[in-house]
Amino acid sequence: MKDFMTDTNLKYYYLSTFFIIVAIALGLFVLNPRVCNLEIGFLLHLLFAILQSVCLLLYPKFRTSSIRLIFVIVSALFFYLLFFLYPETGSTIILLCFIPAISILFFDAKLFYFSIILNSFLATITFSIVKLSDNGDLYSYIGHDLIGNIINFLGSQLVLFLIFYATSERIKRLQLYYESMKHSERLKTTGLLAAAVAHEIRNPLTVVKGYLQLYEQNNAIDDKGKKNFSIMIKELDSAEQVISQLLSLSKPSKENTTEKLDVKLVIHSVTDLLQSYGLSHRNYIEVFAEEDCYIEINKIEFNQLLVNIIKNAIEASACGDSITVTAGKKEGFVEITITDKGQGMSAEELELLGTPFYSLKSKGTGLGIMICNNIVSNYNGEMTFNSSKGKGTTVTIYFPLAK
Repeated sequence: MKDFMTDTNLKYYYLSTFFIIVAIALGLFVLNPRVCNLEIGFLLHLLFAILQSVCLLLYPKFRTSSIRLIFVIVSALFFYLLFFLYPETGSTIILLCFIPAISILFFDAKLFYFSIILNSFLATITFSIVKLSDNGDLYSYIGHDLIGNIINFLGSQLVLFLIFYATSERIKRLQLYYESMKHSERLKTTGLLAAAVAHEIRNPLTVVKGYLQLYEQNNAIDDKGKKNFSIMIKELDSAEQVISQLLSLSKPSKENTTEKLDVKLVIHSVTDLLQSYGLSHRNYIEVFAEEDCYIEINKIEFNQLLVNIIKNAIEASACGDSITVTAGKKEGFVEITITDKGQGMSAEELELLGTPFYSLKSKGTGLGIMICNNIVSNYNGEMTFNSSKGKGTTVTIYFPLAK
């Protein structure tokens, strides 16, 4: 119902609320034998009618769980009050049966189950009072067939439960479909953007790489300089690989060579490379990896995955914090976890993680996690994030254990 409250539908909501309030007022003042006497029953009727009307009017402005709960409780008490105040009106029992239907309008599972329990409890008390004290005088339509009325009541609750369950399941499927469509659209947009700019990026990279290779072969340059040129060429190779991987988001490569990798060796290789980067932030990377953890994967992509995640952990950590990397076998999978004690992420930030161009870093593009997700899914793996604000983040990656 929260998403239902658009500007246009809000007008229909208030129009419907107007007719509901008019109906409540008619029931209160038209042909009501208690209206002239102003007895306690009528005053209670008036009080609950006002409360229900106020809840209906306030809900669009204060769409909170508290208002929903109050509205359901007030409605339940109001309908039961009508049942006891006007025993001559047999239709009031129908209102009792459909009290949980009110919570269906809010699409709130907890509220629906609460209303079912509340209604069952109140109905049990009501039928007990009718059976023990009425003797069929006021509620003859119940006393003459108490078992039948109880069965009808239970049947109505079951029907409402089935309606709510079927509706909620359909909504969940639609939400999953919607999220899948959004993700596909993001991949398509990113792929088109990558295809548009990849050629322009590769051209200057090729030129720079060519000049560096010439300088590397120049005998006038000492060995230390050549070593630096060699490092820069390797970094350019990595940049080209990233561009290729970015393109694979829209057009995955079918000729990706894989090999059986020892996870422990690769993790140590990557962490050794990143130790200097971590030490520049006074962060230290601790590694705890089991032996004989092998996976079938492309080595460059696996390196890229680990570098992205561990580098993110370093950048999220405060100076002096340590980053822990563990690897081990678990039920036919290799489980890799990267844990930091950094700033962490809220539930809203976790939900947006992996969205193109969404990043918590000032100069981030948001493509790193998206590429990591793509790498993991390409090799039948899974990656999960567990984080809370101020308590750090744990990234867990699963890959099938290589036979």
